Amino acid sequence: MRMPQRTMDPIHILLQLSRVHGAQVQVGGSPAYLPEKKLGKGGFGQVWLGTKIGGPATKAGKAAKDASLVTDGTGAQQVALKFEHYTSKGCTNGPPYEWSVYQQLGESYGIPKVHYRGSQDDFYVMVMDLLGPSLWDVWNQKNQHLSEAYVACVAMEALSILQALHLKGYVHGDVKPENFLLGPPGSSKEKKLFLVDLGLAVKWKDRNLHVRYDQKPDDFRGTVRYASVHAHLGRVTSRRDDLESLAYTLLFLLKGRLPWQGYQGQNKGYWVCRKKMQTSAEVLCRMCHNAFRDFTDTVVNLKFEEDPAYTRYIAMFEPIVNTPERPLQIDTALRSIVGQKRGRSEFDAEAEAPPGKKVRSGMGAKQWITVYNRHAPMKQRYHYNVNTSRLLVHVQKGWEDGLYISSVASCANLWAIVMDAGTEFTQQIYKVHYNSFLPKEWIMEKWEEGYYITAVAGSDNTSSLVVMSKGTRFTQQSYKVSDSFPFEWIKKKWREGFFVTAMATANCQWAVIMSRTTGVLSQCVELDFHYPSEGIHKRWDAGFRISCAASTHDQSAFILSQYKRSFQDETQETLRTSQFPTTHIKEKWDNDLYLLGIAYGKTVS
Repeated sequence: MRMPQRTMDPIHILLQLSRVHGAQVQVGGSPAYLPEKKLGKGGFGQVWLGTKIGGPATKAGKAAKDASLVTDGTGAQQVALKFEHYTSKGCTNGPPYEWSVYQQLGESYGIPKVHYRGSQDDFYVMVMDLLGPSLWDVWNQKNQHLSEAYVACVAMEALSILQALHLKGYVHGDVKPENFLLGPPGSSKEKKLFLVDLGLAVKWKDRNLHVRYDQKPDDFRGTVRYASVHAHLGRVTSRRDDLESLAYTLLFLLKGRLPWQGYQGQNKGYWVCRKKMQTSAEVLCRMCHNAFRDFTDTVVNLKFEEDPAYTRYIAMFEPIVNTPERPLQIDTALRSIVGQKRGRSEFDAEAEAPPGKKVRSGMGAKQWITVYNRHAPMKQRYHYNVNTSRLLVHVQKGWEDGLYISSVASCANLWAIVMDAGTEFTQQIYKVHYNSFLPKEWIMEKWEEGYYITAVAGSDNTSSLVVMSKGTRFTQQSYKVSDSFPFEWIKKKWREGFFVTAMATANCQWAVIMSRTTGVLSQCVELDFHYPSEGIHKRWDAGFRISCAASTHDQSAFILSQYKRSFQDETQETLRTSQFPTTHIKEKWDNDLYLLGIAYGKTVS
């Protein structure tokens, strides 16, 4: 019987051969090194211990205690060799992306130095300073628990490192215990902290301008356990994301576990993000020193472009580290506090300034979300808390008065409808479909008759209200019902020339209707577990306007559109209320602001 052949990854094959046959690694004018053992593995490559050929003999993985032995710099006897295969994900367009980051970054506090780089055989190789154990290793060595003093030292030094990195215009993008390393054991740097792995680092500013805001809900970067909520939701990375990840890193090291650990399966990222949004800083930091709570609460509520107050954050942890012997070197962090050029009273005033509006309180509520557009005076009416049996009465009366349904929603298995004279529709029909989300056969039949879906709503008992009209600007239509927000499908249809023209939810299901239509230039999505106030305002500033919205018990989604024709007055407003906003609607009408859309679901209390 023939034994199955065991496969080995390419890097392991190369390094096995280098040891057996006496091969060596030598790139970019470096000395020759012999790879001796694997130190770690990342998403794009592996890091190995390299010993300089012809140098003093040392025990693999240990820094020699001989004072004459060079432990860092170009003359080091032992180095870290980072290998990436030509075919790896990070090398699709040539040398690893990380190389360009190190090259543009230059020297940065707490970032290990790259001394040589080049290619050999089928691999790209970086020669770097050799470091010691990661914080993950230290945490395991200390029975998966670190003292408050130790973690506070990590916080202060990590903040100094991130501040220096951010000043260079980069965010790290994958802050976690595994990426913080100490210096080599037995060396003068064994208590110094370093941040490694810049494979996910991106610029947060370019030419002194902050990068532009965007959100692509399927574009996740980082490690699920420690990633910021904004990273989960696919928002462009900024400095706040590194700091939120640092908060989770500190709490993991201190408490040994985070509340969202244990989720498995295809939708793991969704459930982890949901749990992060539901967990307030107060709950997350229970039984911890107030410094951890204050820091976490501050950084999870930072705005996209907000300048972090690094020095103030460092000062939060100072009272915890006043111990006779500190477990880590934090001289740089302490100097940043002592070196304040302003008076102490001014510093205290900043620390005690009233907090801004919290985005992440851990609290949520179901609310009505109403969207208003500026419009020339027109006739509009609304009905809410309508039973299906009474629906025809209201709709028929509106039709008789020349009004057509423009928007629908559901709350507590009752319907809300908006009818107005500004739709351009010529004919309209509707159907309530019981215990099933969207009546496929009926929709296809009406498509054949020239009707298109113009409004849709779903109820908690999975019934649906579908409104179809003639006189639209649509020429073709498609829809999808999904258990999660179908952004991949939306992107596919965008490429085919379709645009989102209606959305609805029933429990946790989404229905998205897309149409070929005139007048729309482009669209974007804002998706969040709470109302995405900052994102919507960013989109408004970029010339987009909300065109439809829907909300489940967990998430709210807004489609924003950019139109070919600019409107004389592009004023748009949103309102969130716990009750249907009858009084507010009438006040808006007095200012020529009319309902564009209504939705009911999860938002911020």
